[in-house]
Amino acid sequence: MNPFLRTCVLATTASSSLLLSPAALAADPTELEARIDALESAAADLRRQSEEMAAALQAARAEIARLQEAAATPPAAPAAEPFAPPPPLPPPTTSTAASANAFNPAISLVLNGEYAHHSLDPESYARAGFPLAGEAGPGADGLSLGETEIALSANIDDRFYGQVTLAVESEDGEDELGIEEAFIDASGLPGGVLLRAGRFFSNIGYLNNHHTHTDSFPDRPLPYQAFLGNHYIDDGVQLRWLAPTDLFLELGGELLRGQSFPAGGASHDGVGATTVFAHAGGDVGLEHSWLAGISVLDTEVTDGEDGFAGDARLWIADFTWKWAPDGNLADGGVQVRGEWIRDEREGVFIDADDPTLVEAWDGTRHGAYLEGVYRFDRRWEAGYRYDWLRADRDGPVASEFDPDRHGVVLTWRNSEFSLVRLLLSRDRPNPDDTDTALLLQYQAALGAHGAHKF
Repeated sequence: MNPFLRTCVLATTASSSLLLSPAALAADPTELEARIDALESAAADLRRQSEEMAAALQAARAEIARLQEAAATPPAAPAAEPFAPPPPLPPPTTSTAASANAFNPAISLVLNGEYAHHSLDPESYARAGFPLAGEAGPGADGLSLGETEIALSANIDDRFYGQVTLAVESEDGEDELGIEEAFIDASGLPGGVLLRAGRFFSNIGYLNNHHTHTDSFPDRPLPYQAFLGNHYIDDGVQLRWLAPTDLFLELGGELLRGQSFPAGGASHDGVGATTVFAHAGGDVGLEHSWLAGISVLDTEVTDGEDGFAGDARLWIADFTWKWAPDGNLADGGVQVRGEWIRDEREGVFIDADDPTLVEAWDGTRHGAYLEGVYRFDRRWEAGYRYDWLRADRDGPVASEFDPDRHGVVLTWRNSEFSLVRLLLSRDRPNPDDTDTALLLQYQAALGAHGAHKF
């Protein structure tokens, strides 16, 4: 029997015997004293066990409170340990190379439609000193789908990444599908070296290696139209080196086929163009950042879209500055960007209408633009751009007139995946004409879409 219960029973029995039994009153004094001692001992045992039970109850309450407090308090983060790079991945095997990602590439779709109105007829548009080539010049009046991009990308394995971008556009009422980009990146090379092979946007200048849907204006500046046909895309290989410094420093070069404008003809057995470029950038405090670059494109043209054949060289200098409160440009801020392009040519000009008419072309042309965009908040931004061209003063495409253009833009973004943009511009392509244009653009991005470049 439990000692406590046993003591209670004895005490109760003794008390009952003492109080209720008549014989107890006549008992021997010695026996009575023994009974009293037994009762006092039982009472002491009761007090001691009662104190032990109270102490045990108090300890139990304290433990319950401690457990409740521990459950309400999140666990402390473990102490930070010095960063150590992960061990290199093992060479891919058949199972690792055939990963789920390889069979499920990220897919994105960018829709780009517009309405355009020009005071000049786009069909008869001419720019003094600058034959239109590539995608230069204004688009058609009225409603159009513009260019739709479909991109597929995936990590091939631990060392290679691949991307394909298809462009769908309508021209003269007919839909055309073409490969805009198709390249493989190798990032596992030592010393910060990056290798790209395939078809890609050349890394010269600033805007050229960006897709047009990332621009702040719905059309490219005049120098890009005149000297690069909007953008220079070609087949080849690209090698870049990123310096292991806090300051962003990128050096690189490309060997290209030389098929696309401003090259042409794929001379030198299909290696008809080369580029060299350098870009540097960094932060100034928390709210300011900048990027600057210098690039050179050399090519031997045998069949240029603008009628030129010979040696051509393009110099491009670019600068971008951004300011944003607390460094978050998504909530507001200012972007200022400018690029200057110098075109040097030595060769001949072949008339497209009469190939027997050949004139020497040895001259220099220039062009530049400066644009600023102010973002009020996450949804609204407004900008202004001025771009100009300086033609050759002598030669087959000489002109004493320098084209220029002013443009203002207002953009509403419902989110990072959709926008509506309005552009008003005043373009003077030649001394006799002025093109006042209105362009209303909409964009929508569907599917997985990576972050845009700086």
